[in-house]
Amino acid sequence: MNGRIPTPAEQLPVIRRGCDELLIETELEQKLALARPLRVKAGFDPTAPDLHLGHTVLLNKMRHFQDLGHHALFLIGDFTGMIGDPSGKNVTRPALSRDQVAENAQSYANQVFRILRPERTEVVFNSRWMDTFAAADLIRLAATHTVARMLERDDFGKRYAAGKPIAIHEFLYPLVQGYDSVALEADVELGGTDQKFNLLMGRELQRHFGQPPQCVLTMPLLVGTDGVHKMSKSSGNYIGIAEPPAEIFGKLMSISDELMWHYIDLLSFEPLDILHRWRREVEQGRNPRDIKVQFAQEIVARFHSRQDAERALADFEARFRRGAIPDDISEKVLHTDGEGLPIAQVLKQAGLTASTTEALRAIEQGGVRLNGEKVVDKTLRLDCGAAVVLQVGKRRFMRIALVRRETEGMPQTP
Repeated sequence: MNGRIPTPAEQLPVIRRGCDELLIETELEQKLALARPLRVKAGFDPTAPDLHLGHTVLLNKMRHFQDLGHHALFLIGDFTGMIGDPSGKNVTRPALSRDQVAENAQSYANQVFRILRPERTEVVFNSRWMDTFAAADLIRLAATHTVARMLERDDFGKRYAAGKPIAIHEFLYPLVQGYDSVALEADVELGGTDQKFNLLMGRELQRHFGQPPQCVLTMPLLVGTDGVHKMSKSSGNYIGIAEPPAEIFGKLMSISDELMWHYIDLLSFEPLDILHRWRREVEQGRNPRDIKVQFAQEIVARFHSRQDAERALADFEARFRRGAIPDDISEKVLHTDGEGLPIAQVLKQAGLTASTTEALRAIEQGGVRLNGEKVVDKTLRLDCGAAVVLQVGKRRFMRIALVRRETEGMPQTP
């Protein structure tokens, strides 16, 4: 906008795009009217060493704020990572060691500038202020809220009602995350929909400490490649932004046509009128695979280069299109305990073969293809979170996703 600070009316449509909730919009308008860079915070627990597309939903929104002239606070929760975020969990999440957190945090810091603008980004670690917290400070912080208030959180409430344990230290997590907003004097905090309680905690604590309360913007959670659970490294259903171009492209092409729109809505930078046009064209008969190719190229180019995106497409065309995989194939979700499944077991459970013996025989005879490539290794295992296309013979195709079986709070799927 030619160096001019955009007006609130110009900024709000960009800020609202794709968001689930904006609390409270009138307060944000007032902050934007100050015509100064706002301090926009998003926190990430370094529980895994790589950023994936699920993380970029928040990072893209933070980049929107930067493009409007605001200051990004990329908070790495190296202290809270040692507590373990209980958000959305029906069991206590294992805490990480200081060494694990430090290693993963460094990987985050190395990758984040594939999205954020370095000159408008401040990378901060919450251990900077939390390591100096005395026991008395933590007790005073804990005294600001009651157990009843904590049990208003959906995951805590469900676990309490089901008689499942809630460790005392888990109550500290939202308090510490909220205090991060106090320490950073955040104007806005971004988070997934599962973080709403924690984000609102930041508003309450800022009021308690005499600061103007931050505005809260929540973004939808990106579903993983399995089409069922939130994208996460622990579930294995993720697409890492540092993965090779062909891997990113292939994983995106393997998702279902229905899931494709969810990814496009949350991840594409194309103007909304183009996204609407794509939907109309598909409704009128255009092959959704064409749209998926354009989207996959956009994502590969974003994290690698346009040349890498073109090479990834050429590789995909060679391996998939020439294999004559039909456009309309059935889909099946297989549940595992997190260790993946042998290829023969996958074929049997998917109904592509009558038995594992038949599956092994089909592999020996060269009649099984995985994502268009012939399977030659009978000991091959598919990891939990994999989303693949399997072919047996000339006519039997199926898109298969391996999903971690939930063992707590719900019956197992046979």
